[in-house]
Amino acid sequence: MTTLSRHGSVYVLRFSELMDTEPTTTEPTAEPGNPENVFSPDLLDSLDAALDEVEASEGPAALVTTGAGRFYSNGLDLGVVASDPAGLPAYVTRVQRLFARVLRLELPTVAAVNGHAFGAGAMLAVSHDHRVMRSDRGYWNLPEARLGMPFPAGMNALVTTRLGHPVASTAMLTARRYPAAEAVSAGIAHEAVDAESVLDRAVAVAAELASLRGPNYSGIRAGLVAGILPHLDAPVERL
Repeated sequence: MTTLSRHGSVYVLRFSELMDTEPTTTEPTAEPGNPENVFSPDLLDSLDAALDEVEASEGPAALVTTGAGRFYSNGLDLGVVASDPAGLPAYVTRVQRLFARVLRLELPTVAAVNGHAFGAGAMLAVSHDHRVMRSDRGYWNLPEARLGMPFPAGMNALVTTRLGHPVASTAMLTARRYPAAEAVSAGIAHEAVDAESVLDRAVAVAAELASLRGPNYSGIRAGLVAGILPHLDAPVERL
């Protein structure tokens, strides 16, 4: 489902299996079964396995995540949402705990946002330490207000803490779509580069930070996100 490759000190975790496994592919194609890189149960299993491998490694390292095709990730799998309403709280709990896991990694993390990042996919991006966004196409967007979907406490805490209340309130209440330049101005993304450079730039940033890997790095981050983690860890009771 996912592909994990190592390039020097940097792990590149793609949300899709690709025909071309080179890290600098300009327009990689997502696998047919999940073209929007939504958080299907299979993808969540694959992400957990990849993060297990990263965590088991030794030495300086950093992690880059990226999507394929038009999407970084379109977030929750609406097929799962529609087919199992009773199981929705447990499913959303699992997605929130993915965010918590990324926030607890003892290594620097960089999101290479190659295309649209919507909903939970947008939230995964802001769970990373640094965000590089494609400048020419793709939006960062929280569509929940237009979809009639609530923000569970964990997602609410993640967005409001990572982005600050003024930006978060606009993003959450209006479902505004942020292209790259506006995302950078709002502090959602750290930088925007052209399509050919998104992954290369993310890898370069990650390589510069890889030597910081360790409990001190994760401890500093833990202080920054201390108010988020208990909410992400807690089971979602209802939606």
